[in-house]
Amino acid sequence: MLALPPLAAEEIIIINNFSVTNTFINAGLTVIGFAVFAFLINLGVRKYYKAGKAPKGLLNFFEGTLEMLLGYFDQVTHSRAKSIKFLPLVGTLFFFIVVSNWIGLLPGIGSIGIHKFVHGQLELVPLFRPANTDLNMTLAMAVVAVVTSHVLGVAAIGFFKYANKFIKLGDIYHAVKSFNPVKILTAIVEFFVGLIEIFSEVAKVVSLSLRLFGNVFAGEVLLTVIGSLIAYFVPLPFIALEIIVGVVQATVFSMLTLVYLTIATTEIHEHDSHGKETEDLQATPTA
Repeated sequence: MLALPPLAAEEIIIINNFSVTNTFINAGLTVIGFAVFAFLINLGVRKYYKAGKAPKGLLNFFEGTLEMLLGYFDQVTHSRAKSIKFLPLVGTLFFFIVVSNWIGLLPGIGSIGIHKFVHGQLELVPLFRPANTDLNMTLAMAVVAVVTSHVLGVAAIGFFKYANKFIKLGDIYHAVKSFNPVKILTAIVEFFVGLIEIFSEVAKVVSLSLRLFGNVFAGEVLLTVIGSLIAYFVPLPFIALEIIVGVVQATVFSMLTLVYLTIATTEIHEHDSHGKETEDLQATPTA
């Protein structure tokens, strides 16, 4: 029988009632790797700028990578200021997802482990497992992405204006005040549309988390089946495919997060007293 990976992450050890799973270990190694990498990059940048020189070599490569990311972000935000503002969150999500997915393809991941009794049977529990095969991980990242978009939206356009995107009590008040039946009916319809928008925010979290989890978990199952049935060089094309899938899924997750952030921080159209639709001057400029 094939030892297919279970849906839930497997517990390795318990520390003070805290369950350490194999996906948590993978995520922890990824974070530690990023911390060490950022420390070394920071030292290198400080060294060059302290000497009054521009970075070169590997540092120049990463500077070019950063500029390329900002260029892609500009195509969505149409504002370099917003791109720089969103870079810490969106860039972190992208690189974390890519690296954690690629770590899951290294030799020993899924095969090195400890033997534990699971449901009364002695089984090999892998010490390492791709972090994004844990729905808790993808759900946490999705919640952070969506909640951050709302927080930045409130900070950018104000609490009441932002809340009016979902609970359009202000539109109803102005419509009733105008004694115009058409405006009142329109405001009522928009009020219920706003309530639907609340459910769409929940749907964002569900779609972001399940899409990433499903694709990465399916890839893990595929590699397990192929590796168990056919050894040697046959699984290599599938590993190459998973490398591409890892980049694609990271791009989809991070770019959707960027879209949510951009939409949340862009002021919606308002209606003036003559019923004409006017665009707020603070809306993002076109490219």
